[in-house]
Amino acid sequence: MLQQAVDWILYVLIRLNPEDMWVKSLNFFVYDCIKIMLLLFFMIAAVGFLRTYLPQKKVKNLISKGRFGSGNALASLFGAVTPFCSCSSIPIFISFLEAGVPLGISFSFLITSPLVNEYLVVLMLGFFGWKIALAYVVSGILIGTISGIVLGRMKLEKHLVKDLVASKVKEVKHDGIKSRIRFGLDEAVSIIRKLWVWILVGVGLGAAIHNYVPSAVIQGIVEKGGILAVPIAVLVGVPMYGSCAAIVPIAVVLFEKGVPLGTALAFMMATAALSLPEAVILRRAMKLKLIMIFFGIVALAIIATGFIFNIMQIAI
Repeated sequence: MLQQAVDWILYVLIRLNPEDMWVKSLNFFVYDCIKIMLLLFFMIAAVGFLRTYLPQKKVKNLISKGRFGSGNALASLFGAVTPFCSCSSIPIFISFLEAGVPLGISFSFLITSPLVNEYLVVLMLGFFGWKIALAYVVSGILIGTISGIVLGRMKLEKHLVKDLVASKVKEVKHDGIKSRIRFGLDEAVSIIRKLWVWILVGVGLGAAIHNYVPSAVIQGIVEKGGILAVPIAVLVGVPMYGSCAAIVPIAVVLFEKGVPLGTALAFMMATAALSLPEAVILRRAMKLKLIMIFFGIVALAIIATGFIFNIMQIAI
């Protein structure tokens, strides 16, 4: 619906040529900006409304009692059923932090949500079959769970930007539903005012990359990687930013040309879970050091997963 509206404005109303590369990038930019802004507003408003019924202190106590990473596992499972890209997952991630959800558990959601989603799984089933698709889903959930546990135990809360993600929220008594709705709306407006510039910059960076990096270049770099093909595939995948429809076919071509399965999947995982636009938007919520730690741990987890898949492929 939203995509159709953007197409109509650009191609019918303004009469731009849909075949021009810069117009495709403009379409990408307009669509993603509107989508992320709307998602940010409604998700933060909804979570803010729900928080009025469940105070922050109770949320923290309830989730923090989970043992052996159960909270991280639940956050990863929730992320697996939410069809968001790396940038679209940020509004819910921020909502979690605002609600008092521990940082490590919030990271588990942020990692798994773009890494595993329904559309990606359907494409995986069609291109690779159910066994590889299932293995991919399980590995994605494990990456989110384990990475979230590691990040949570590193006590990195001091690297959050205080004016956006408050460590303590003053509990307010609400007299009726109107007061609760207004609280949620006020929270949404407040965060959008602080974040909108970073969203425009982040998505603008993604739009600049989108459509301008030929798949043949990616294939050539990965194919020549040799023993280091898996980490190279991850390093190549991180700057990319696009839809699952664009990511999976490239991974399939790599696999069909003889690139090991784990290397192809590592590229797809890195492209889905990490992106430069995501880092730009997250910069408004956290300090650069935390972003680097987050990207580093997730990248290492994806590299390890890629090597495991390659070993399994040889063994089988």
